[in-house]
Amino acid sequence: MSDTFQLVLTLVRNGEMRISEHGYDELAKDGLGVREVIAGIGNAVIIEDYPNYHKGPSVLALQRDQTGAFIHVVWGIPKGHASPAVLVTAYRPDPVRWTRNFMRRI
Repeated sequence: MSDTFQLVLTLVRNGEMRISEHGYDELAKDGLGVREVIAGIGNAVIIEDYPNYHKGPSVLALQRDQTGAFIHVVWGIPKGHASPAVLVTAYRPDPVRWTRNFMRRI
């Protein structure tokens, strides 16, 4: 597990998180609820880790929504800070652009 994701998990479990404006827009666009995304973080699998991203460390995670369908969620931590965890975006991956398991781009 990546160090970034481990910190994100800890922060979310401690209630130290926020949703970006873009995150809210994308959640609404794909009919996803904040609670279901947060509830699914414990079973997330890391697809990509961006420890040196210019806005702060972040990860792309594969999670499931409340129906069990796959979703992608980008979690980050603001550069220069140890908190909060930020849900940057969440979306339903396009099967045309991803492998069948949604773990790699085509």
